[in-house]
Amino acid sequence: MLVSVQGESSVVTLSRKNIRFFKDNGYLIRRKVLDPDLMARARDRLWDGAPPDIDRDDPESWIGTLEKHPDYNNTRDGCYWCYREPGNEDWMTRLLATDPSVWGMAEQLLGAGSLQTPAGIRGIYCIMPEGDVPKRPYGCHVDGHPFHLGVIGYIDRVGPNGGGFTVWPGSHKQVYYDFHSAHKMEPMEQYQADCEQVNRQPYVDCHGGPGDIVFWHHRIGHSGGYNRSRQIRKAVLYEYRKKDLYRTQEQPPPEDMWRDWSDATKEA
Repeated sequence: MLVSVQGESSVVTLSRKNIRFFKDNGYLIRRKVLDPDLMARARDRLWDGAPPDIDRDDPESWIGTLEKHPDYNNTRDGCYWCYREPGNEDWMTRLLATDPSVWGMAEQLLGAGSLQTPAGIRGIYCIMPEGDVPKRPYGCHVDGHPFHLGVIGYIDRVGPNGGGFTVWPGSHKQVYYDFHSAHKMEPMEQYQADCEQVNRQPYVDCHGGPGDIVFWHHRIGHSGGYNRSRQIRKAVLYEYRKKDLYRTQEQPPPEDMWRDWSDATKEA
């Protein structure tokens, strides 16, 4: 749904149907949301952190695993490249976390005025093309740090089997009660068995174009997809937290898993 705001660009909002889909499936894709100029800036900024053997103008140099580089601000390991250094720059926060559409949709899901003020985002997360390697089975995980709602935004095209964010629809409901607390990574014994069951279920490759975003529930089973394309998967990530998370994160999962979400979410 698009809403025109006088004197501003159109703002993307969620319909009741969108919110219902999110509740049922634990994720939601919205198309062409992010600012094109800021995405272009992010694509350029990425190359400030490139390893010396990766050439922006030579796509053949992108293929294959990277030499391990354990620096937290610019981590490289295998096919994963996490360039976190730009994440605290103000324009990066505006690209994703405080983009009017993204922020507004997060408030629709979690409640107006309820969100912590972003101090930055996680950075630019890349998955390199694997090249000609045998296919491997996918396996999901649940994030271990406390938050409510995740969002990933593509700053370049991510085609099918191109390293897109991968989710197991409905798994948030299956594993939600497998933890001692509502938000911390304190799994019970049942968690591993449920994850193995989830892994046998169909997954969704959330591929898309530049500016597309994917919201996900903090307990959904997900994974970074294997990149079988010849392009680098480039994305930015952020997790929304409610202001009262410090108080609720260690409480047991509530009987109603949507207790702390917005009225619009509860009623959808």
